[in-house]
Amino acid sequence: MLTIKNINQYYGGSHILRDVSLEAKTGEVTVILGRNGVGKTTLLKSLMGLVPIKDGSIALEGQAIQGLTPYQRARAGIGFVPQGREIFARLSVEENLRMSLATQPAGTPIPAELFELFPVLKQMLHRRGGDLSGGQQQQLAIARALAAKPRLLVLDEPTEGIQPSIIKDIGRVIRMLADRGSMAILLVEQYYDFAQELADAYAVMQRGEVIARGRGKDMEADGVRQLVAI
Repeated sequence: MLTIKNINQYYGGSHILRDVSLEAKTGEVTVILGRNGVGKTTLLKSLMGLVPIKDGSIALEGQAIQGLTPYQRARAGIGFVPQGREIFARLSVEENLRMSLATQPAGTPIPAELFELFPVLKQMLHRRGGDLSGGQQQQLAIARALAAKPRLLVLDEPTEGIQPSIIKDIGRVIRMLADRGSMAILLVEQYYDFAQELADAYAVMQRGEVIARGRGKDMEADGVRQLVAI
């Protein structure tokens, strides 16, 4: 589904991403791990076109997308859940979900399945996003990304600041979506146990480079916990 090859990215004179290559396959959860400041979020922003890359290539289902705008990438089939959620606090839950439908034909309804995945959102449909708890806002952010029915779902630290019960619900939804076999999921995560439980494949970043990669089932044997320990 997604192929990133040898991308480099700079902030001023700082070399942030160094020849990063990565794949995310349909039907799998690919987890990116690493300590703070190693370039994980920058990689996702580069994937979404929010920051430019100096060179390298990004392809979605074999089609180069590095020249597309963020809007065009969303329309091509990438759903993005940013770090910090970034919901529209003054808009209702329903209005937040409809914002994601801007890439869809006029009149496209909110998929009913979203309320099956996150029942709390149906109960709070007319409540302002800013009035939701942190866990509810994260569920809204994920549902908003799913509303446009992406083929690639990208999540940046979805467990950050979330209570354990909601973390379990989010993990259940991520696993269910991957197991359907129609979507690839790229997950940046610092919570090692959550990442290990979900990972079909993993990559570890350090100082802007991918220093280790493999299958999720091998993470313990490969010593990934030690690589990302603070």
